[in-house]
Amino acid sequence: MARETRSLICINCPLGCPLEVVVDGGEVLSVTGNTCKRGETYGRKEVTNPTRIVTSSVPVVGSAIGRMVSVKTASDIPKEKIFDVMAALEGVQMTAPVEIGDVVVADVAGTGVDVVATRRA
Repeated sequence: MARETRSLICINCPLGCPLEVVVDGGEVLSVTGNTCKRGETYGRKEVTNPTRIVTSSVPVVGSAIGRMVSVKTASDIPKEKIFDVMAALEGVQMTAPVEIGDVVVADVAGTGVDVVATRRA
């Protein structure tokens, strides 16, 4: 694998720093353009093992507060598993009461990460 430079926009904070990541043979040689350490960490991770937090919502039965509850993965998951996570949430519904942190789907899509409620319903 030849040396290459990848251009990214950091998504760790609202600044959206333009990053240049130099990779040679799958090894990150340098990250430039970041204004904080989080940008460097993001750039390194994004070219070697990209991950994301997935957010969605599921219906709630019997809630006086609302008919839907927002949910998210408790931590980041491999980017290639996003569609598997969304498929696992299809058809899922909660029964009220729902509390923040309640597990909606455990070990979603075999990632080892739970999907949890992010508000009460």
